[in-house]
Amino acid sequence: MHTSSFSISVPAQTAGKTVEEALRSEWKFGKKQIHAWRMNKAIDLNGTLTEWRTVLSPGDLLTIRLEEEEKPSYLPDPIDLSILYEDEHLLIANKPPHIDTHPNQPDASGTLANGVVHYLRQKGKTGYAQPIHRLDRDTTGTIIFAKHAAVKPLLDHALEQRSIKRTYWAHVHGDVSHSNGTIDQPIGNDRHHNSRKRISPTGQKAITHFRKIQFNQNQQTSWLELQLDTGRTHQIRVHLSSIGHPLAGDTLYGGKKTIHFPFQALHAVKISFTHPFTAQNIVIETPDPVKPGRFYKQTRK
Repeated sequence: MHTSSFSISVPAQTAGKTVEEALRSEWKFGKKQIHAWRMNKAIDLNGTLTEWRTVLSPGDLLTIRLEEEEKPSYLPDPIDLSILYEDEHLLIANKPPHIDTHPNQPDASGTLANGVVHYLRQKGKTGYAQPIHRLDRDTTGTIIFAKHAAVKPLLDHALEQRSIKRTYWAHVHGDVSHSNGTIDQPIGNDRHHNSRKRISPTGQKAITHFRKIQFNQNQQTSWLELQLDTGRTHQIRVHLSSIGHPLAGDTLYGGKKTIHFPFQALHAVKISFTHPFTAQNIVIETPDPVKPGRFYKQTRK
């Protein structure tokens, strides 16, 4: 086993709480995890093993030692990365097109996650890197990775509670008639096509909000900004196709490839959330994919 650690600088709003209170109520660690740290004497305060009833002050440094397997989360693979944000606990990468978020088999490589593991190993880290959410193979943009096992469940919970907000840009065929709107249609499996989803009365609830940015007369496409209340597989692709405006380049759901849209024109342009340890509001934007095509060289009006 390989021992690693991470640190939390106590913010002002956490001051006055005991170590145990902060772990439980402020940072939302699970009871099982807290108990394990107590038994293993795994937490130091300002470099010294401390009593769990010690009251915290602003700027105190809690260091928590973790037991992690030596092997990384995935096989390391030296893939070019665009890192948008990084701290001791997490990083946000800008995913390029034509690459999966993570491998489906333990011994596979060539995905964004493999590249993040390689990047972290090069920095002397254990190689723990777990994506908190995913994007389809040809969708580009922001993805959060947990850098240690303790922060992952906190980020998972934030995603489940929809406190991690994601904004997308899409280019769709045709002139969308409304300046904004909401698509509220349940999504289920397509019995006739294993890789497709479809609108289904018995499917899972799915809600997509959109705002029209502009219409391109020459390309006959509309540029939309979207936000989701739910996170169903292929949600944006299914919903936009259902209203007669499939994503440009998305042949699976009725779109067509063109010189401007050689693959599905969907980009996760912004992500925002409250940092689980610092309580800072993190807002990360990436107006262009890693390898921007002509369809993203427009400027917002």
